[in-house]
Amino acid sequence: MVVKKGGQREAFDRYKMLSGLKKACEKRPVSVHQMEEVVQLIESKLLETGEKEVSSEMIGELVIEQIQQLDPVAYVRFASVYREFSDVSEFMETLRSFLSTTEAKPSRESVKSSKGKQQPIPLTSAKRSK
Repeated sequence: MVVKKGGQREAFDRYKMLSGLKKACEKRPVSVHQMEEVVQLIESKLLETGEKEVSSEMIGELVIEQIQQLDPVAYVRFASVYREFSDVSEFMETLRSFLSTTEAKPSRESVKSSKGKQQPIPLTSAKRSK
């Protein structure tokens, strides 16, 4: 059972979680298979707790943790809805925090140079198709 913020209880619905992931990952390079793996991983973590009831906040935090690793834009989309920001400054603070943790990680948009080292793709020269 899932205990909602207002205290209501409802059955855990993996399809509801998958639906939220699909919305966040819309038009992003994330496959349905990857999203289903995230849902399966979260279900497993919830079962491992051994608890009969889990809070919706716990589920949301697990989704945030996983989606952050999956796709940065999907993370921002999901976080903007899940965190219920009261103003733009809260949203910007979350973005700053996210960016500071991802700056140390190599960019997903990189290619190997002839010497085998990762080189960033210059985004300014990338052409967009309409």
